[in-house]
Amino acid sequence: MATTTPSKQDAGNTAHQAKNTVSSGVDKVKDAVQSGADKTKDMASTAASAVKSAADYGIDRAKDLATSAGHLAGQAASSAGHMASQAASSAGQMASNAASNATSSVGSGMESLGQSLRDSAPQGGMLGSAASTVANTLEQGGRYIREEGLGGMADDITSAIRKNPLPAVLCAVAVGFLLARATRS
Repeated sequence: MATTTPSKQDAGNTAHQAKNTVSSGVDKVKDAVQSGADKTKDMASTAASAVKSAADYGIDRAKDLATSAGHLAGQAASSAGHMASQAASSAGQMASNAASNATSSVGSGMESLGQSLRDSAPQGGMLGSAASTVANTLEQGGRYIREEGLGGMADDITSAIRKNPLPAVLCAVAVGFLLARATRS
């Protein structure tokens, strides 16, 4: 049998074919890698868009919830404030009515005491004159308290203090001294 030895030309052709095959394989690998990279890039872009959309939705939803919570809190505070205002107004009105009734009652009582003193005191003499003066003072004081009430009395006291500040201070010092002395005993 005869062995045939490959010629140089055959060896060159085979090397050339191998080179072309390798080059073609490398090109195919490059194309596959590029295609994979492009697909990965597209998928990453799609995922990033999806994440951004989800984040935007979450942010919008959080803003809506915060706005709703703020409105609800404002309504609750307004309602509570309104209820507190009504309660304070009612309490103030009740206190005012009670004070008015009390001052009216005290004034009427003073007038009644003055009238009783006038009826039971002697009509003449020094004792009668003193009793009449005290009765007149009680009746006038009672009428003043009943007609003016606490607000009118406070206004009159303020006016008197503004007109006579020095005697007002001296009276306050005297009353303070007497109260201190009375509480020390």
